[in-house]
Amino acid sequence: MATTLERENQGDSDYVLSKSLGGGPLGLGDPDDRSLRKAEREILIPAKMKEKAKRLKCASEVKDFGECAKQQGLMMPFMCRPKAKALEECLKAAYSDPAFINLCTEEFLDERSHYRKTGIKAKEKKKDAAL
Repeated sequence: MATTLERENQGDSDYVLSKSLGGGPLGLGDPDDRSLRKAEREILIPAKMKEKAKRLKCASEVKDFGECAKQQGLMMPFMCRPKAKALEECLKAAYSDPAFINLCTEEFLDERSHYRKTGIKAKEKKKDAAL
């Protein structure tokens, strides 16, 4: 017959994630948890920042560089350097802006919280809204 401690330890091994990462209404994690894992801090949030910066903050530079690249073809690396430099500086400015970093981080945390509550990812939510 198993003791209480053995049963408690046995129950912990039934989960893939630790109790701090699991749980919540759907077993996807606590929706109210605002802490960030290393992968979220170093990979997911910077990817969101890059996508948002290109779309919102540096849209004209991205457009100018794209048009230059289409026109120049194989000569693009040489002929489009000024436009590439302008795009790079715009992106660097966006990445170093604390308000922009906080905006992207809060947006990521809100999307993650929604996913943990409903099981619906942000991309699926946007797709459903478009229909």
